[in-house]
Amino acid sequence: MKKFSFLLVLSLLLFTACRKDHVDATNTKTLQSSINDMTSSLSTIKQIKFSEALYILKTFGVDAEGDVEELKALGKLIDGKKVPEILTLADQVAQKNGIEWASTSPPSLGEMNIFGDDKAKETDANDVKANSLSIVTRPTGDDGNGAPTSIQIVPRLVDAAGNPVSFTGAGLEATLEVFSNGVKLSTAKNLMQDNNFKGFNLKFSSIPAAKVVDNKIDITVSVKTTAKTFKMSKIGLDVNPSALKVPAPPKTDSTSVTQDPSAAIDPNNPAATPTPTDPNATTTTPAGPKQPAADPKNTVSKFLSSVSSQNLKAAYDNSSNPSWGSYESFSNPTSGFGSVKNVSVKNITTNATNSSGASVNATYDVTDKNGKTTSLKVTFGLKNVNGDWKISSYKINP
Repeated sequence: MKKFSFLLVLSLLLFTACRKDHVDATNTKTLQSSINDMTSSLSTIKQIKFSEALYILKTFGVDAEGDVEELKALGKLIDGKKVPEILTLADQVAQKNGIEWASTSPPSLGEMNIFGDDKAKETDANDVKANSLSIVTRPTGDDGNGAPTSIQIVPRLVDAAGNPVSFTGAGLEATLEVFSNGVKLSTAKNLMQDNNFKGFNLKFSSIPAAKVVDNKIDITVSVKTTAKTFKMSKIGLDVNPSALKVPAPPKTDSTSVTQDPSAAIDPNNPAATPTPTDPNATTTTPAGPKQPAADPKNTVSKFLSSVSSQNLKAAYDNSSNPSWGSYESFSNPTSGFGSVKNVSVKNITTNATNSSGASVNATYDVTDKNGKTTSLKVTFGLKNVNGDWKISSYKINP
């Protein structure tokens, strides 16, 4: 009898020792097994909060499409982590996404199961009875000229009469997709816990201007309950084009000058400006560069005048700046100088000059084709190209 009791105790100890206290994401089976082991050691309330934390991480903490891929990504995210680490990570993800959830608060998301093999229960708070989804949109923010900077998008679950459905304590996955001319621009997710859901605040600054057609976007919102996923779209919402995301102008060193790869360097004075060499020259004395006759600020003045008059080809010909790329990129009406309507020059001064390079400071106001005016202080770097000054760098100063 004593021997039997000893064996029973030993087997229980071995069983306890085999239970995992951390996530094993070797595959889906070990992931589920290790999570089940970790859950079984928790109190009932802690089990619910742990399940909620896993759901928060699977839904908002990973970038993947579909339950299977989300589960794989979740495994990579939490592999090797213990319960306290997972709860802390879920707190960080919830805070980052503006979700009203905390690992220390009471259970609030209904029945959560990341493996999706539970059927709805009578007490399942996510089994919301609704007929359809409605969307309310309204412009918000002010860019200083009375135009909005974002759109507030608020979905509501409604009954057959169009009245909002009352529910609480749910954790319904709400997804916002943004399109323009059929091209998806962005996706955002949040949790709808009741029908006072604040929705999504879509900032125009998060939407690439180059991908928006005719200054309009389309949106689709979906809300997933236990029994059904409801969807609703709105087409042709206006956006404020001046608030859209535009790539910042490239920042380059205003004093740097692109050197001729065939330039010769004086070994006795390596800091001196290299002088181009002629491979066909028969003398040992290198020829010096042709000296520009004009002041480098004249080139900057011509450049700004050409941009202002939309003679962009002339402006481009006054430059030799690799950062501006091709003429097509330079004159792009969205992200290039093609978006400029007018330039009002206040001051141009030559900052420094030598036979090979120069630096010019310019202060001016730029008005774009939407009527928005911006004051700029710019340092232009120039280089000597066959006796002519060419703009080789462009730096916007604070």
